[in-house]
Amino acid sequence: MGESDRFTEYRRSRSPRMTLGQEGNALVALFSLHVIFFLLLLSIKVIYGFVHSPMAAYQRDVVGYFQLPGNLTLLSERPWTLLTYSFSNTNLWGFITHMIWLWAFGYILQHMTGNRKLIPIYLYAATAGAIGFIAATYAVPTTRILSEQQWFAGASAGIMGVAIATTTLVPGYRFFRHINGGIPLWVLTIIYVIMNLVSLAAMPPSYGISLAFGGLAGFLFIVFLRKGYDGSNWMNNLYDWFMNLFNPNKSAKADTQPKVFYQTGGREPFHKRSNVTQQRIDDILDKINQKGYHFLTDEEKNILKRAAEEDL
Repeated sequence: MGESDRFTEYRRSRSPRMTLGQEGNALVALFSLHVIFFLLLLSIKVIYGFVHSPMAAYQRDVVGYFQLPGNLTLLSERPWTLLTYSFSNTNLWGFITHMIWLWAFGYILQHMTGNRKLIPIYLYAATAGAIGFIAATYAVPTTRILSEQQWFAGASAGIMGVAIATTTLVPGYRFFRHINGGIPLWVLTIIYVIMNLVSLAAMPPSYGISLAFGGLAGFLFIVFLRKGYDGSNWMNNLYDWFMNLFNPNKSAKADTQPKVFYQTGGREPFHKRSNVTQQRIDDILDKINQKGYHFLTDEEKNILKRAAEEDL
């Protein structure tokens, strides 16, 4: 078993699990946002049905303001659809399927990188998917002529980005370990990609290209993360700044490293402590939850490696 596999297994057994009510659970927040959008559109659809309005009017007056148009003129009038389209699934079965895949890949990604990477990756992928859809609509002659009739909705591009990012990060992550050592994550990702290709086989190529752009965004996020550039920082900082506007009494966010690793409470600063203790391990896991594994120092990675080998 390689170092990355030992670390993955150790994290599965030792790191704190995210629960539904836990503060900062990005997966639950993202999942809830999808549910709210779906229920909102469904409620409006029911109202339209009660007043005997044709469904064409519902599509035009309501859904059209959330879905992504393939026409640039319409997009200039509704720029918010670059993001809202990914939360605007109006088909029940499609919505359930998307949420299952989002939870499967999102849980692993959040478990391995902490709480502040999932939503930025999803938004990057959704935006890239929108750009790919519009670009392909104009690049293909048959769809360019009908651009005003091309619309895109659903979470597929965003989830594809999360799936590819997760697989790029930990391809050896395994499900159902009691079955011949488990099923690798990359196998599940291949199944997901094939299912999407089958469902898009009869649709214009712009839809497939949108998913490819979303997946590429997830892949590049992890590539840059490994090179030391975290594309989620500016997004998280903007979110923190915005939330603090409504809570002036909240103190500025302290730097994680000195708070977690160098403050010793009542202990004298020159007092030695063992490098490998349960508290030390828990501190490192807390840092992973806040920043991600790739921000650990070599010393911290070695401590985790020793802990996994010694089963501390």
